[in-house]
Amino acid sequence: MKFFFHILQWTIRFSVDQTNNFFSFMNRLIFFLCAIFVFALSVNAQELKISPKILNLDCSKPRGSQEITHVMLHFCSDALHNPNNPYSVQRIADIFEQYKVSAHYLIDREGNVHQFVVEDRMAFHAGKGKLPFEPNYENSMNSRSIGIEMLAIGTEQEMKMFMSPQHYRKIDQKFVGFTEAQYKSLNLLLKDIQKRNPAVLYDRKHIVGHDEYNTTQRSDPGSLFDWKKIGLRRER
Repeated sequence: MKFFFHILQWTIRFSVDQTNNFFSFMNRLIFFLCAIFVFALSVNAQELKISPKILNLDCSKPRGSQEITHVMLHFCSDALHNPNNPYSVQRIADIFEQYKVSAHYLIDREGNVHQFVVEDRMAFHAGKGKLPFEPNYENSMNSRSIGIEMLAIGTEQEMKMFMSPQHYRKIDQKFVGFTEAQYKSLNLLLKDIQKRNPAVLYDRKHIVGHDEYNTTQRSDPGSLFDWKKIGLRRER
């Protein structure tokens, strides 16, 4: 009888241990699955989404065989005509088509990326100018680069070429500068561009501002743009 009692005790103890082990295992499994789920969400959140909004073809032209070696960063807005609503993507597209200018991409304030021109076409975004470290690129950056516009407004001094100081002061300060969402999307977009264009090295000689190419007539992306947030320094 005592033998059977010991067997019963061992069976109960084994069952409890196994149950505890089972619950411990299940807790760990659930934690592991949750971690995978959170990681998958974060990866998915980091995916680049580009919305095509192609401008009229007279805002660009075929690129030809010229290799893409640079990315040029810009800012733009409709602050001159709409200081209280300067960031309508449709309004910017209309202005570009009206003046027959363009960029390949535009990043809005929420970080949404809109494609205005396909990369195998030359967008009219750079104009005339020269990079001090690329003497052979004078007046040729349209054919050699991809242009990225960000909806943003610079400092009063930087905007003087577009509007009077009195007009600038009508603009709500919440519209000035860049957003974290724009920096996040710009990081993803630059890496995406590099995949297709390996000659665009991730450094300050290949990712440049419009104000570095045309120092007298352009001020974008300007002093408010934080190069560190895309892993680069302002200085080359």
